[in-house]
Amino acid sequence: MIISLVGYMGSGKSHVSKILSEKLNFKLIDLDKEISKRNKMTIPEIFDKKGEIYFRKLERETLEEILASEKNVILSLGGGTPVYYNNMEIINHNSKSVFLRASVATLSERLSKQKEKRPLIANIADENLAEFIAKHLFERNDFYNKAQISVITDNRTPDDIASEITEKLYL
Repeated sequence: MIISLVGYMGSGKSHVSKILSEKLNFKLIDLDKEISKRNKMTIPEIFDKKGEIYFRKLERETLEEILASEKNVILSLGGGTPVYYNNMEIINHNSKSVFLRASVATLSERLSKQKEKRPLIANIADENLAEFIAKHLFERNDFYNKAQISVITDNRTPDDIASEITEKLYL
């Protein structure tokens, strides 16, 4: 079984995927880290040197390879992964997808503390962050909502979220 976590940046995918992998004794694959490792560049470097279109192509190829070849994996996806090509359909066909849903307020609070690590929001003023996130979420929610399972992450610990996911998956 492959369990794919989708959601906006700051929704908890990295923390929850780590706990799920330990809890289920599944291998953990972070798609962005896998792309970086294979290309010997960080994601921001790939964007800067090759552009977003090139990155999205790499992302799609890496996603397809992982979904076709891996078993017993927790796959943590980038926030934009479900939005491009027909990635969400492929994710749903080859794995159990889980949308980690967080409110704009929660995402704004979490991301305001991580801006230097997040190229997409690094140059957005704090007072404009919530509006940016709300607009972005509006654009992406149709894709995220195609996930087979949805879990609210507001005011919850990663352990609680991981437990709910395993319950919903009947594991």
